[in-house]
Amino acid sequence: MTIRKAEEKDVKGIMNLLYQVAEVHHKGRPDIFKSGCSKYNEDELSKIIADENTPVLVAEVDGNILGHAFCVFERAGKNGVLVDNKSLYIDDICVDENCRGKHIGSALCEAVLSLAKEEDCYNVTLNVWSLNKPAAEFYKAMGFKEQKVTMETVLK
Repeated sequence: MTIRKAEEKDVKGIMNLLYQVAEVHHKGRPDIFKSGCSKYNEDELSKIIADENTPVLVAEVDGNILGHAFCVFERAGKNGVLVDNKSLYIDDICVDENCRGKHIGSALCEAVLSLAKEEDCYNVTLNVWSLNKPAAEFYKAMGFKEQKVTMETVLK
């Protein structure tokens, strides 16, 4: 397995994963997540891959994309009460549903942490939906801890 920065040739494989992760969310919260769609289209994905501020890592085996990690470099300095630290935000990690449990997610996460260290980031952050208990447990096993909690009350 190779973990590397995504390239234009990876778009189709990444799109497959984006549909998979969207379906996980739809099954858990059909009231807010649509079925049969993707967070990005191919054109949007190409722009994200080309942008140095939004690194995308992929896990490749025999030419097949089996996992991805979408990241965004952020600075807290826009908020006057926060220390102006550089962070790497994990927007999305997904491993192909047929390959889970084979440490692909762990390898992607380790690569993200290494990238953040190389780029002199203070921390790595992410959000995980409460519907996705396996993801929350995975991140905890990787050393992540709660930083803040988003809460809701549904009105309809």
